[in-house]
Amino acid sequence: MKSKYVPIIIDIEASGFGAHSYPIEVGVVKANGERFCSLIKPQADWTHWDDFAQSLHGISPELLAKKGRPVQEVCSELNQFLAGQTAYSDGWVVDQPWLIKLFHAARQKMQFSISPLEMLLNEGQMAVWHSTKDSLLADLNHQPRHRASHDAALIQDTFRVTRKLALEHRPFIQTAS
Repeated sequence: MKSKYVPIIIDIEASGFGAHSYPIEVGVVKANGERFCSLIKPQADWTHWDDFAQSLHGISPELLAKKGRPVQEVCSELNQFLAGQTAYSDGWVVDQPWLIKLFHAARQKMQFSISPLEMLLNEGQMAVWHSTKDSLLADLNHQPRHRASHDAALIQDTFRVTRKLALEHRPFIQTAS
């Protein structure tokens, strides 16, 4: 039987890569394609900025000052959008701390959970993950744009395709009769 399960994917863009970095954009894609995406206005004590990170995601401090939304609004809307559900991240080791930082700044409790995407992947999917993602990125449907909701959609599409490839190429296993 083929599984039709598609996970909710969350992705976060940040001011940098180290411990002092902070979330600047969050994007989520549900299984039905419904999306949430928001730029985040940095808190006064969030000052670390990495120009290399900016060169990847293209989000400037000026854009955040102009279009970023208060942490309380972003957290409230994320809680409403994901209430009681689990979202999966392909960068859980960094996305989880950034979400903790975001919700701590908003003085709100996360009403959803986040888990590593690797918890859902089988060996077949892992074996073809990067080549599949690269192929999808090269496709017209995924213009190279390193932003949170775009990345979440790309990750979700990669999950779908790798699951299909893993099922199609699974070795035939004979059972003893």
